[in-house]
Amino acid sequence: MGGAPTRPKRDAVMGGKKNHVIGTGNVFADLGVARPEEALVKAQLAHRITTTIARRRLTQADAANLLNVDQPKISALKRGRLSGFSLDRLVRFLVLLGNDVEIVVKDRPKSRRPARQMTA
Repeated sequence: MGGAPTRPKRDAVMGGKKNHVIGTGNVFADLGVARPEEALVKAQLAHRITTTIARRRLTQADAANLLNVDQPKISALKRGRLSGFSLDRLVRFLVLLGNDVEIVVKDRPKSRRPARQMTA
């Protein structure tokens, strides 16, 4: 994580049409969110948690019971309100839901400047 957010580049379009923005690949960085890499990883993990809950056809109450939290926490998670959730807690939720979680750390290629976080 870390570093100042990279701002998207603006390109002019021929023919007098409006400018458009070429994103960085991380919407949170494009929006200027603090710690955008962490925000992106949290969003990806939360998406996987909510799709697993849906695939298993769990109610919010059932999911809350399984994850040892109260139902409003599941609602917040499903709505993308992730400030109350650490990365560790989200990974733990995935494990409790029956997912295998693998963390891969590798050297960044010399062709890419800043380091980045990715989840599958």
